[in-house]
Amino acid sequence: MHAIVAEHLRKEYPKRSAQPLWRRRGPAERFTAVEDVSFEVRAGEVFGLLGPNGAGKTTTIRMIATLLEPSAGRALVAGFDTVRQPAEVRRRLGAVLAGERSLYWKLTGRENLQYFAVLYDVPASRVRARVEELLQRFDLAARADELVERYSTGMKQRLSIARALLADPPVLLLDEPTLGLDPQSARNLREIIREIAAEGRTVLLTTHYMEEADQLSDRIAIMDKGRIVALDTPERLKARLDQEAVVRLWLTGGDGRLRESLLAVPGVTAVQVDDAPAPDDPRRVTVQGAELRGALPSLVAAAAAAGARTDRVEIDEPTLEDVFLHLTGRALRD
Repeated sequence: MHAIVAEHLRKEYPKRSAQPLWRRRGPAERFTAVEDVSFEVRAGEVFGLLGPNGAGKTTTIRMIATLLEPSAGRALVAGFDTVRQPAEVRRRLGAVLAGERSLYWKLTGRENLQYFAVLYDVPASRVRARVEELLQRFDLAARADELVERYSTGMKQRLSIARALLADPPVLLLDEPTLGLDPQSARNLREIIREIAAEGRTVLLTTHYMEEADQLSDRIAIMDKGRIVALDTPERLKARLDQEAVVRLWLTGGDGRLRESLLAVPGVTAVQVDDAPAPDDPRRVTVQGAELRGALPSLVAAAAAAGARTDRVEIDEPTLEDVFLHLTGRALRD
């Protein structure tokens, strides 16, 4: 049995209107946040939903968590329907969702876990031992009796994951778990996710960080504008570009013709022009296409025709961001 199944999920919302209700005519316009999303997550798998902000990742995970009802389609967790059997679904999953304050800041870390243990029907005889076990595991025992409002962002996130694991659920939903963390805290949290997965739990992870998805996920679904545009292992997704070269140019100067000038070079299929770190610094330009190794002089000439000087050229192995650029024509962070 698959741990999670999404079948043709769709979620619509009414568009906001500046007109008062009494002046509107006809049915309200609708905005589609998620459109025909289908995937299956195997038991014990780390499955990543990768995409830019606004791609529909959080809406998808909230439908699976029973917090949103799909406009169409259905989702199953451990074989239970999220709309018809929400209580059975909630017994089998833990969730840490972006944008939600899932802890009480005026309680201590220990008090938070004790409170949620009761809500999650942890047997009374096991509450104390389970809370202590999780405090130790997530390196929170030394500050367990401090108010959560005094915790760092990384500590709050670790406590949120501990809360989600209180009832020992087989499925864990993590929505942008490292968002806003410093590099060291993010690295520590990724290690925790690896440990959780090694225990045999199923993890559904949303992120817009390419490296995070690449490091943690057994398989990745790339989302864009509410749809899944690719689904495979990280290795196979990157192998899609094996027949293409990924050339990175560092250019100084250039005008509005730069992207079009590079796209005109034979064999070029996609161009992404990054902003320069500072006005006089070179900016990175990523070029994808077939047989580009022999086209380097043409690329340099095309850049010069647009007023740009080439400072450095690199030919790189494809990344997940290159895959996204190849599929959508724009960078993941756009």
